[in-house]
Amino acid sequence: MKRILILALLASVLATTAYAILTIYDKTLKVGRMWETPAVRPHEEKLLIMEPGTVPFNGGEAVFRAIKGEDLTSPFQHNDHKVIESGKSLYFIYCAQCHGKYFDGNGTVGQSFNPLPTDLRDQKILALPEGVLFKSISYGIPGGRQPPLATTIDVSDRWQIIAFLKSLPPRN
Repeated sequence: MKRILILALLASVLATTAYAILTIYDKTLKVGRMWETPAVRPHEEKLLIMEPGTVPFNGGEAVFRAIKGEDLTSPFQHNDHKVIESGKSLYFIYCAQCHGKYFDGNGTVGQSFNPLPTDLRDQKILALPEGVLFKSISYGIPGGRQPPLATTIDVSDRWQIIAFLKSLPPRN
C-alpha cells in the first residue's frame, strides 16, 4: 500500500513539474507553442476571379486524347524555320536528358533505362505521322519508357518539338 502511495505521489510531482515547465516555456520563449505561430486560414481573403477563357469549354487536351493519332495534324508549317528552331530549343529542355544530344537514346537519364529510349532519327520513328508522335509525347507509350508529358509541356511546344524532330535527317 505504501508503494502505491509513493508511486502516486511521485507521478503527481512529475506531472506538476512537467506542467510548470511547459507553462514557463509557453510564457517566456518567443517561439512558443503552436497556437502562437501564424495559422493558415483558407478563404479569409476573397477568392481571385478567373479571367474569361481560363478554363476551356471547347477543345483542350480532351480533344487530342479522343482523336486517333493518324488524324491529328500540326497547327504549324513544317518548313517554318522559327518553329524548327523553337522546337530544337524545347527538345534540349525537355527531351535531351533521355534521348540524348545526338537523338540516339543515350541521354544522361536515358542510360539508366532498359531498354534505352528510342533513337529519334530511326527511319521507323521519322516515318510515323506527326499526330502519332504527338500522342506518344503527350500521353506516353503503354508498356514503354516514354512518360506522359501533357501536363509538363504545352500543346504548342509539343508540336514545335515534333516539327524539329521531323526536320532531322534519318540515321544511316
